[in-house]
Amino acid sequence: MTSTDNAPAQNAASDSNGQPNGAAIKAAIDIGTNSMHLVVARMTDDGGFDMLTSEKEMVRLGQGGGEMKQLAPEAIERGISALGRMAAVASSFGEVDLVAVATSAVREATNKNDFLDRARDELDIEVEVISGFEEARLIHVGVLLALPVFDKRLVLVDIGGGSTEFLVGQGDEALEARSMKLGAIRLTERFFDGIVDGDGAVDPEAVEECRNYVRAALAPVSYELMGHQPEIAIGSSGTASTIAAMAVAARGEGARQMNGVVFSAAELADIVESVTTKNTAERNQISGLDTKRVDIIVAGSILLDEVFRAFEIEQMTISEFALREGVLFDRFGRATGRELDDPRRSSLLRLARQLDPDPAHAEHTAHLSAEIFDRTRRLHGLDDHAREILEAAAIVHNVGLFISHSSHHKHSYYVIRNSEQLTGFSEQEIELIATVARYHRKSHPSEKHAEFAALSKDDRQLVRLLAGILRLAIGLDRRHAATVTSVRALIDRESKMLTIEPVGEEAADLDLELYAARERSRLLAAALDVSIQITLPRQLESEHFSS
Repeated sequence: MTSTDNAPAQNAASDSNGQPNGAAIKAAIDIGTNSMHLVVARMTDDGGFDMLTSEKEMVRLGQGGGEMKQLAPEAIERGISALGRMAAVASSFGEVDLVAVATSAVREATNKNDFLDRARDELDIEVEVISGFEEARLIHVGVLLALPVFDKRLVLVDIGGGSTEFLVGQGDEALEARSMKLGAIRLTERFFDGIVDGDGAVDPEAVEECRNYVRAALAPVSYELMGHQPEIAIGSSGTASTIAAMAVAARGEGARQMNGVVFSAAELADIVESVTTKNTAERNQISGLDTKRVDIIVAGSILLDEVFRAFEIEQMTISEFALREGVLFDRFGRATGRELDDPRRSSLLRLARQLDPDPAHAEHTAHLSAEIFDRTRRLHGLDDHAREILEAAAIVHNVGLFISHSSHHKHSYYVIRNSEQLTGFSEQEIELIATVARYHRKSHPSEKHAEFAALSKDDRQLVRLLAGILRLAIGLDRRHAATVTSVRALIDRESKMLTIEPVGEEAADLDLELYAARERSRLLAAALDVSIQITLPRQLESEHFSS
């Protein structure tokens, strides 16, 4: 994308897999419940990046939305205005690849499309709504770029305006992640509306009610995550950074940056006592406290204090890198060959190996699906992102068998769509993977089915094609024995005929695979608008091959 000084930065310059199309400058925008953040960087040859600028704006996107169920019209206006300003800052550096992600406030709002459509139509920015678990993973990536904690087992706590993300990780592996509907704005609106409407004095009973509510919510999560015995606690949010700044100020020290700053449980307790016993005017005098957080710091500090107690944290280290830096590296850094991990495929394999009674069949089906996809590119014209969706759906298409064999394709959709283990994928990608898997057997995709009808026209056609390929690949491994090792294809455009030839070990009996594949070929034939025949290998004219 080439941007002019007055034009908003767009993410249309990235291909459908989120990879950059060549611009040297990369940018990421994190659209949070409380704040919006921008980072702009130049990628280095080793896959790192040199920061050019960063911006932060308090937007309060989740404020006044009634338990985050709606984005208030005035909040949408603030959000679109801030997004446009940040895109303009990014575009001021020239040609730029930009990715924008939205978290809790947009994720939970029933009217989120009002915001997303305006971002697309008015700013030409496609905002990606990410799950809480994907948010935690990306924050973890950012933390690993900011702090020397790769060799330590860490617990990560990120308190946002609408949700708090928890993650236990070691190295580049996310061992466990949880997202909870506990946030500084959410708790303020629930327990401390008097702070906003009155003089800002805090009701002691409200403090106790808030503590009890948070304590009850945290109990099961702390029990589950503490079993991993983390060695270090990392805080990566505005709430944690603000408390660190207040702790540093209380010591009489100065800090030009918060990255790596450590504060103790005792210092946090003192801060909670201070902010909950003062009114707004008095809190405004506390050194280190951002005046824009003078209202939500009460709920935020109580929440963090209860996190310290639940996880038995003695001290916390601040990471200034968080979601936006994680997005920047994850979307653009890996394109240079420098990767922390391949979380997408590893999470798919982990889910399949947990729930599919024959994961080897699923992995072989993925191999055959990819071969069919590659051999028929001249017919379908799809890109590598579609290929990755297909392989992903093939790997997990049978996870519904964990529930029951009957209607297990429908169970697979539910498991994939609601799994907390699939990391690295956007909400849309997970929906596509789940829907392709849902149609790996039985009825063809139909707009009578709610999940299929909800897709865009282009995505519906994509699902038809990918599910058609997946059905064919499953038929070619009917005995779950990997008898068919590869496939060849002949495309005759004049007669609109696609011939598929399964290739197996010499003298292998492929009768059952041929029969099953023929029975499963109708969806792909309809999607490609061709006739399909499946035959044993024969001499094909090489010029007709699609490779």
